[in-house]
Amino acid sequence: MAILKACAFLILSALLLIHLTDAAQVVSKGVPSPSPSPLPAPKPIDCGAACGYRCSKTKRPNLCKRACGSCCAKCSCVPPGTSGNYEACPCYYNLTTVIKSTGKVVRKCP
Repeated sequence: MAILKACAFLILSALLLIHLTDAAQVVSKGVPSPSPSPLPAPKPIDCGAACGYRCSKTKRPNLCKRACGSCCAKCSCVPPGTSGNYEACPCYYNLTTVIKSTGKVVRKCP
């Protein structure tokens, strides 16, 4: 009975030692761990149509569409509606520009 326990202990110890040496070799070689699957690509947005609607009620539609188009190209989103709703597209809200004459930082996107 004692010999059986000793053999079982030796086999388990050998398996543990083999496992630890394999793990040490993987770490020392710098093998990267398997990465999670990439996020799906965002759906392409029709910036022209989205900005056309966004700027439909402004007094200066050409200026609005130009700024909106620039923001849409960078963020791939335009908030819904004709104004506000920035929480739907935080990137769009956070883009800023500097007014050269005053040095004031203002939101770029309408």
